[in-house]
Amino acid sequence: MQALAKTLVIDDDQQHRHDLSVILNFVGEQHETLSSSEVDNSLWENAWGACLLGNISSGKLLNRILDFLRIHNHIPVIALANHDSELAGLPNYVGSLELPLHYGQFTDALRHCQEFLGKRAFQTPQLGRKNTLFRSMVGRSEAISQIRHLIEQVAATDASVLILGESGTGKEVVARNIHYHSSRGKGPFVPVNCGAIPPDLLESELFGHEKGAFTGAISARKGRFELAEGGTLFLDEIGDMPSSMQVKLLRVLQERSFERVGGSETIKANVRIVAATHRNLEDMISEGKFREDLYYRLNVFPIEMPALRERIEDIPLLLQELLARMEAEGAKPIHFTPRAITSLMDHDWPGNIRELANLIERLIILYPGEMVDVSHLPMKYRYSELPDFQPEDNFLSVEDQERAALADMFASHYAEPEDQAGMNDLPPEGLNLKEMLAELEVEMIRQALEAQSGVVARAADMLGMRRTTLVEKMRKYGLSKEALR
Repeated sequence: MQALAKTLVIDDDQQHRHDLSVILNFVGEQHETLSSSEVDNSLWENAWGACLLGNISSGKLLNRILDFLRIHNHIPVIALANHDSELAGLPNYVGSLELPLHYGQFTDALRHCQEFLGKRAFQTPQLGRKNTLFRSMVGRSEAISQIRHLIEQVAATDASVLILGESGTGKEVVARNIHYHSSRGKGPFVPVNCGAIPPDLLESELFGHEKGAFTGAISARKGRFELAEGGTLFLDEIGDMPSSMQVKLLRVLQERSFERVGGSETIKANVRIVAATHRNLEDMISEGKFREDLYYRLNVFPIEMPALRERIEDIPLLLQELLARMEAEGAKPIHFTPRAITSLMDHDWPGNIRELANLIERLIILYPGEMVDVSHLPMKYRYSELPDFQPEDNFLSVEDQERAALADMFASHYAEPEDQAGMNDLPPEGLNLKEMLAELEVEMIRQALEAQSGVVARAADMLGMRRTTLVEKMRKYGLSKEALR
């Protein structure tokens, strides 16, 4: 196998050090074996490819080594002893091995170290665009490239634009790009969320009002149309606009003029309209909830934003952009391991980019300046797990496997107390206990997999067993994730 840079073995047991040296020589890995007392600060200046941490006789020395590993968190760490609780918080903790070592698990662990090696951050290519607005539309997917092309086409015109797409996909970002790349770019960009303003106040908000027009109108006030004069008015969530306001908006779009609430003076409107909604306006027209004539006035040039799940390949670039923005606001930088990014790319992202941004902000608060691995992600974003390089269940005898199966089932406490009462009575004709337990185990596994959308790692957590144990049971009973769907 391909050699790591150099493997560092720290173990206070001289025989263990000797045995590990023999094994590492056998698999062709350069290495150095030391006791904990020989570890000092200068040691970490070497280019270590992995650290195998064995028995440490002194708690003080173990804490000292852990401090070094936190600082040099680009070095992957494998535990050869019971250090799970101490290492759990380390972002570079790759997994653990049990003694005696098995060749398959050991080489698998070294392979995971090679994947982790030297990756303090997930390096992604720069887009190369100098424009700061287009930087907020990062991505190299075909979907986002097409959006940028449409923006460049429509920006030079004065046509009304309707931006469609799910919530959180970046519709306002598109609207701002259209404005700043147009001839109105030096004018104001005025956003209005039509769904966030009470219907009885929306008319005043859009068109302004005169003094005394209604209770509380103690002075005249300009509306958003006047504030956007010479620029762009962005009507967000236009699908939430009440019917009465749709009529008035249509008149303004047709005549390019309006009056303030309580006023009689006609004011010319020199604004470009860009609207957006996450609703299906054609369905709303069929239901009588949106005016068809207004729809065609707004829908001169439609742009449909892709959901994040349709451009998963852009997630590394989006992570880089979101992290750069938050660092510019004073946040401490965090870094993602390749495993963590792969896990994030397996998520469906129902909240789209807004959900991704919220997750990044949460992780920066929880792990400032640290490396984020799969184990640091909230459970719903974990589609892979920290590997455990333990011997698989097929190393156990049949009796041991059956004993483990019984322990797994009864440790889960799935049966309710009232259900357990009837289980104490053995039928007069007897029963096949082994078949009954197997059927119960299959049903529990099936329920756990369905509850966790087929993600084996989460189903294993739900059942209180290791992922490898669950995989073996699924193989034993002929279960598959596809068959459950």
